[in-house]
Order: sequence, then C-alpha cells, then structure tokens
Amino acid sequence: MGQLPHLSSPATLGDQAYTAIRDAIISGVLKRGEKVTERGLAESLDISATPVREALRRLEQDRLVERAGPRSVRIAKFEEEELREFTMIEDSLRALSARLAAEKSTAAARREMRELLDKADALRGQVEGAGAGSPEERELVVAILECMRRFHELVDRASGNSTLIQMLRMVDAFGAEERRAGVLSEVGGERRDAVEERYRQHRAIYDAIAAGDADRAEDLMRNHSRTANTSRVATRFSD
Repeated sequence: MGQLPHLSSPATLGDQAYTAIRDAIISGVLKRGEKVTERGLAESLDISATPVREALRRLEQDRLVERAGPRSVRIAKFEEEELREFTMIEDSLRALSARLAAEKSTAAARREMRELLDKADALRGQVEGAGAGSPEERELVVAILECMRRFHELVDRASGNSTLIQMLRMVDAFGAEERRAGVLSEVGGERRDAVEERYRQHRAIYDAIAAGDADRAEDLMRNHSRTANTSRVATRFSD
C-alpha cells in the first residue's frame, strides 16, 4: 500500500481522513482493486482507527470502496459498462456547470480561470522544447493536467450550485486515474495533436463563460467532456 500523509489536527480527523483517502484513490496511490485495512490506513495516516472507520463509511456511500471484511475494504474497480454510464452522467453535469458559470460567475472567478489557463499555456511552451516521450515532457504534462483539473474545479465553483458541485465531486473520483493515464499515453505518440486540441478546448470554454454565452459554454463543455471520457474509457479497457 502506498504511503499516505500523516495527519495532526484533532478537530476534524474524520473529514481529514476522508479527504486524504479519497485523494489517494483519485491519484492512484491506492490502486483500483487493492485491499486495505482500517489499521493499515490508520498507521499510514498516523491517527487512530476511529476516524478512518468514519471516513470509510463515507467512501462506501460514494462507491469508492467496497466492504471486504469487518475491518477491511477494497478500492472499487468498475466494469466497462458501469464506467461508461458514469461518464455519460459526468458529461451532462459538466455541461450544466459551464452553463451556470457563464450565467453566474464573478469577475474574480473568471480572473482565476484565466490565470490558470495562462499558466498552462506557459507550460505548453516548455513542452515543445522537451524531448518527445522524455521524463521532462511527462512532468510538464502532469503539471498541465493539474492546471486543467483546477480549471474544472473553478468552473464548478462558479456555477454556484452546491448540489451540482457535490455530484461532480463524486463522478470525478470514478475516473481521474484513467483520465490522466489516457493523456500521458498519448504524449509523444501519433495522437499528440488530439491532446493539444483538448487543452485548446479549455480556452474556448473560458471565452464562452467570460462572454456570458451560456449556450456555447454548455455545448463546448459537453463535447470536451465526452472526448476526454471516450479516451479514458478506451485506455482503461484497451487490454
């Protein structure tokens, strides 16, 4: 089992444990199908088993873990049809989020989006100078992906709808690892242009949001999400 960060604050250890374990699942530190125990997680987080037990109950409700025994769980591993259905849900939710962001976002929120895209553009410029398939290129792409992930978070937050945001947090956790692996697998290969196109789509989505064009923002985000999700499902079940 991968090493998780130690936790120290006694105030909300259950919430901290939930966030730490969830992030470990999304990032791939905890692998799909891996069996983990409450004690092992507690030791890795440097806390008692009680907040871990509370966190795992919440993660079961999120369908990110499945009960494997009285004191153990298995990280959920979804079948192809189930993952495809999750992506269909995500496409619709993200499209709605972009529409609401175009209608309701503040100037401060749009400034944060623009700054993230500017940072991603600067990183893209460095990618051009990196060797195709090199470790440097992959590190830069990971950094760009982080900018794009944060961009989506900003769009979601700008929607101003707490129910929608919570639903997006749930579906986003189902395929983050596959999404990242899919993009990285295309870097340096024949589909590198497709990867670049997806980055450019974020700028177009931002432009529509900044212009207050809700219809265009919704359409662009739906198409962008569908393209990304098609790639990640294909990556997951390519064997």
